Amino acid sequence: MTPITEVEGRRLALSNLEKVLYPATGFTKGELLHYYATTAEVLLPHLRDRAVSFLRYPDGPEGQVFFTKNVPPGTPDWVTTAEVPRSEGPARMVLVQDLASLMWAANLVTEFHTHQWLVDAPEEADRLILDLDPGAPATIVECCEVALWLRERLAADGIEAYPKTAGSKGLHLLAAVRGASSDQVSEYAKRLAVEAERALPRLALHRMTRNLRPGKVFVDWSQNAARKTTATPYTLRARAEPLVSAPVTWGEVEGCGAPGRLAFQAGDVAPRVQDYGDLLAPLLDGGRASRLPL
Repeated sequence: MTPITEVEGRRLALSNLEKVLYPATGFTKGELLHYYATTAEVLLPHLRDRAVSFLRYPDGPEGQVFFTKNVPPGTPDWVTTAEVPRSEGPARMVLVQDLASLMWAANLVTEFHTHQWLVDAPEEADRLILDLDPGAPATIVECCEVALWLRERLAADGIEAYPKTAGSKGLHLLAAVRGASSDQVSEYAKRLAVEAERALPRLALHRMTRNLRPGKVFVDWSQNAARKTTATPYTLRARAEPLVSAPVTWGEVEGCGAPGRLAFQAGDVAPRVQDYGDLLAPLLDGGRASRLPL
């Protein structure tokens, strides 16, 4: 029988708890659900009031992996949904507002991806993101070098950046912004990427051109487009191991001498939250959001 669990007064059927999702480590679906339940306090604030895209991998990362943007069939009527703008016309998407909704969504086995704007103000971006993606043989070590340059460049414009791992190969830089559209944030982010390439020509790249990528870090500025989503802080990733898109300190970025230094799995997160709290909490403080030099 499928276990029925009550979460905040909502009855949930949690299925296949013994199913191994990550064969490399034996990490099961039950462990995935436990991870999300115990991380909810820091994860939920970064999901709340944002339309969520689900990157689903119900049979593990080695099985079928697919995006679900619209409200999935069978979504309980108590899960919050909202109409959001899209180029092809409005669509209805899920909002993960509470623990019960989080556990329902986690039971689908998913990565959580969110836009850089809130659902009640889609015309204004509240986040800037720079996705640092290394081309082999470059690794997250080279991403950290580029991130440190970008931190100083953003600071020169009065913008404070916060790092997190992508949970795969690279690094994300996030900043809280206000008073600009997604297009304006994208234009600004592209200027930063171009400047990074000029300042670090042997290391940074602002174009995705494949034959230019080896050994360099692509500074992906395009994730700021209104239609795009990025892996939410603390989400598990569909990789060979249960890696997490985990916030890190600037000290860890400065001291990263080997790729494994910034690879965090599900079991690493609770001790880090106990030690550091939510390193990305300043992003949730509207009073700390910066205006871009447009």
